[in-house]
Amino acid sequence: QVQQVESGGGLVQPGESLRLSCAAAGSTFSTNLVGWYRQSPGNQRELIGTISRGGPPVYVDAVKGRFTISKNNAWNTVYLQMNNLKPEDTAVYYCNRLPLGLWGQGTQVTVSS
Repeated sequence: QVQQVESGGGLVQPGESLRLSCAAAGSTFSTNLVGWYRQSPGNQRELIGTISRGGPPVYVDAVKGRFTISKNNAWNTVYLQMNNLKPEDTAVYYCNRLPLGLWGQGTQVTVSS
């Protein structure tokens, strides 16, 4: 079954911020690595960053300096703080454990004036 639930998306204007949450379905994530992904219309789903249970987050170049991934101490929630959002950040955002499990519904982020 799906092991995580995303939330926190919405409609924002360029330059604004959003914080997404990824909650484990169980008491903790079932692996020690979680990734955030996004998929915009007509494009493949892409990885934007990962965070491990015991280490720092890692980001792709496109979001470095604007996006921050964090986790709670219980290792059952991972966050994606997105600042200075741009229209090209519009996508459905997903999280997933790694190695990949089933995908959840994702959460829609729309950046538009």
